[in-house]
Amino acid sequence: MKSSRFFTSRNIAFLAVLLALVIVLQIWASAIPLGATRISLTLIPIVLGAVLLGPAAGAFLGAAFGVVVVVVAVAGGDPFTLTLLSDHPALTVLLCLVKGAAAGAAAGLLFKLVRKKNEYAAVFAAALSAPVVNTGLFILGALLMSDTIGANFVADGTTVLYFLVIGCAGLNFVVEFIVNAVASPAIYTVERLIERRVLKGKKAAPKQDGDAQSAMPAQSGMPAGDNRPAQGGKRAEVPETKS
Repeated sequence: MKSSRFFTSRNIAFLAVLLALVIVLQIWASAIPLGATRISLTLIPIVLGAVLLGPAAGAFLGAAFGVVVVVVAVAGGDPFTLTLLSDHPALTVLLCLVKGAAAGAAAGLLFKLVRKKNEYAAVFAAALSAPVVNTGLFILGALLMSDTIGANFVADGTTVLYFLVIGCAGLNFVVEFIVNAVASPAIYTVERLIERRVLKGKKAAPKQDGDAQSAMPAQSGMPAGDNRPAQGGKRAEVPETKS
């Protein structure tokens, strides 16, 4: 029952649009370097999917985000991820998929939990949780590949942890956090307003049709639905007047 309720035309359309946004935003953002990594704006549609469609949709969009990251890296668009792929292919792919899926699922679960108290507070909480989970898991997973990172990216006198927190994820996290805090609630509000107007228009249309149908018999001087013939079983004829 729950799966049939999810796979409605509305939800499928929303999911398709958000998936397209994930792909386009990640490919476009991959051309904008921010420290050792690339800027990411993809968490916005992931959070929207988690809020509008549930944690499963958020996890799906997050995993799709990870797939795009890997594809862009293989194509040469992300040298940092490509270097990790060269030495730790399985771990890098797993990290990309898990951190994105976990960010989407966490946003959806947190929204459902906080929504019971306040809907807009729940949207803010979901929007802020996604970059925290995404960045936190990235740092933890990257520490497992510290040999490659230390040999290729860490300067003398610094540690891998310092590089990941400050030089790699720090500025990117701040940008993701601010953008998500502003954009996700704003887009959610606009979507809700549009959806309410559409539903209001659908409810008003049948009522107007019913009013029009009930008005037609009233104009002819007969009550609605009265199709009875005149007395005697025949229609009353108007007598002709002689001039």
